[in-house]
Amino acid sequence: MTRRERLRRCYLHLETDRPAVYSRTGFPPDDPTYDRLKNYLKKHTEMKTFWSGCRFETPYSAETTKEPYSDDFERRIEILHTPKGDLRRSVLVSLKHEPSMHETFFINSADDAEMYLSLPLPQFGGDTSSFYETDASIGDAGIVDVYLGFNPGGFVVELCGSTTFAILSVTDRDVIHRLCERQMTIMLNRIKILMSNGIRGFFSMLGEEYIVPPLHGPVDFKDFNTKYDKPIIDLVHNAGGRMHVHSHGSIKKVFQDFVEMGVDVLHPFESPPQGDILTREAKQMARNKMCLEGNIQIDKMYKASADDIRQETEQLIADAFDDHNGLIVSPTASPYIFGKGEQCFPQYEAMISTVLDVERRN
Repeated sequence: MTRRERLRRCYLHLETDRPAVYSRTGFPPDDPTYDRLKNYLKKHTEMKTFWSGCRFETPYSAETTKEPYSDDFERRIEILHTPKGDLRRSVLVSLKHEPSMHETFFINSADDAEMYLSLPLPQFGGDTSSFYETDASIGDAGIVDVYLGFNPGGFVVELCGSTTFAILSVTDRDVIHRLCERQMTIMLNRIKILMSNGIRGFFSMLGEEYIVPPLHGPVDFKDFNTKYDKPIIDLVHNAGGRMHVHSHGSIKKVFQDFVEMGVDVLHPFESPPQGDILTREAKQMARNKMCLEGNIQIDKMYKASADDIRQETEQLIADAFDDHNGLIVSPTASPYIFGKGEQCFPQYEAMISTVLDVERRN
């Protein structure tokens, strides 16, 4: 079974000869300590190449400036011009290879939301031939993932910040719905353009984790995730495609919602303390309906021993691959610590070799 076929069968909920094994690849930039790991992943794991073509033809009028903030961060300020006025947000961009941090957001009130809603819907276009070039280049090593970005609810949280989103969901819930519906329409339009250019297959989005317990309840998940995600997933399914969703956090109370909205692959499914669902529980609800991708906590790839990772991987396979179906073994995030590529290599090697041993035994 080729790596491409194995991943395809995982997305289609079909039996495989062994679990797939995968790692997200958002490595620290300009860090040669990860070169050995990158080469090892390319040789031994199922690969996904992300493609996000079809950009906006008419980007919104905006301007960006930068200013000093500290020895560790630079402040990036973006002004978005709308028909009803200007919106402003700021991001602290790391100068030392750490993640950026939101400082302020475009939407801080219902009035700000109305300003954002006054923006016209974007138009799509551009050359999509790079999709086919990308698909040809990955060959039998894996698949091309058409990356859609944040789901509607997650996109709106990014506009508001988690606190303002939570407040508006109580004081001005209709405004949140209008923002989510607007973004859903944009995503549907984008997918339709892609499909009109013959692009099918494997799609992905993320952001559902912003609207899960404990900050939000199951009703909020249904109202702001399920309601606006399902039409997107249905459109992909109706064209024969499959949908991957990335969502961290405490998802036990809403896990069934992921299944019912039609998510084909869910990453990750975290046990306490990072999440609240055990592998056996996730498998029970997902069996034959949704593939599980995970679940080795990324910090363990730096802190645990190779033997610990090997034992955890063996247990994961025992708990989630008893039916030879529906498991992609993966860390919960990309390798992320600058300068520590060699430190995490033995743990990655242990995880991957444990999965490959399943195929050898078969």
